[in-house]
Amino acid sequence: MDVLTDLLNRARAQNALVRRLIRRPPWGVTYADAPPLTVAATLGGHAAIRVAGGAPTRLAAGDIALITAPGGYTIADDPATSPEFVIRDGRKHLPTGAPAPVRPMPAPRTYGGGADMSPNGADVEEIGMPGVTVMLRGAYELHGDVAARLLGLLPPLAVVPAGPRTRTALDLLSAEAARDEPGQDAVLARLLDLVLVIALRAWCTRPEATPPAWYRALGDPAIGEALRLLHEDPAHRWTVAALAAKVGMSRAAFARRFADLVGRPPLGYLTDWRMTLAADLLRDGRHSVAAVARRVGYQDPFAFSVAFRRARGHTPSAWRDPGPDTRRGPALETPGGPEPEAAQDAVRGHGRGE
Repeated sequence: MDVLTDLLNRARAQNALVRRLIRRPPWGVTYADAPPLTVAATLGGHAAIRVAGGAPTRLAAGDIALITAPGGYTIADDPATSPEFVIRDGRKHLPTGAPAPVRPMPAPRTYGGGADMSPNGADVEEIGMPGVTVMLRGAYELHGDVAARLLGLLPPLAVVPAGPRTRTALDLLSAEAARDEPGQDAVLARLLDLVLVIALRAWCTRPEATPPAWYRALGDPAIGEALRLLHEDPAHRWTVAALAAKVGMSRAAFARRFADLVGRPPLGYLTDWRMTLAADLLRDGRHSVAAVARRVGYQDPFAFSVAFRRARGHTPSAWRDPGPDTRRGPALETPGGPEPEAAQDAVRGHGRGE
């Protein structure tokens, strides 16, 4: 399994939400408590999006916006249009704070048209007519430290211009969003993942993008393969020599190239990834500290506890049952030199083996 797929599988909740919006101007909606990751695409017409504290960005037909801003965002037909509604706690409110009238959807998972959100009568059949904006919105309820690593790929707002690959995926997702057939939620979740991955790839190749070093390293055949191996089996007793042999390089050349491209030595990266997985497993609450230690490659719970406290600033038990003062640990990607030899032994939990 490749690294990006691994992150998506581990971070994504199973209740991804997909909705369509069909409106005639003027219109505007504020999402006050947006989820950690939103995919918003303009299928027809145009729109403007503004994240909290940012300047408005216009979206043309086919553009995709990836939104990670924690303070919410507003989508409207024009930056000057005030929002008609505020979505908070999953409910629609008027700007005054009063609950907005609840009206039926004109089609499954579709807002706008007729008597719903549009006062001037946009209808579902008017898709593609002049002046009508059709938007698609997918929301991900991501969680945990793995999600933080995934979200690190993006700024608060990333806009991917329209392209043939994204348009095909968006059209398919939009068509499925308007249907209500057996297995529809599973179909929508997978199609939303498809749109997200295509958009992420496209964004990370843009000149204004600054993806983390591990993502850039995926393009290197040897280092990309080493990262795949570490993600595929993080509990394995990996050594630098074993990884180098797997990718057909000498130990010294592999260690140097890995550190140059990823920003960490191989075992330092493995430590970060193991601690990221452990942090989420501990917060899950269903596993003992010893069980978590084994799942991330430590036979000795004490060695695991030492490594976890060094990485997160708390013992595994305190992290699993957080008090009011428990805080997240250091950044997930901190460039640095090779770990001291004793620390590497504690990371592996098996003694020396390089």
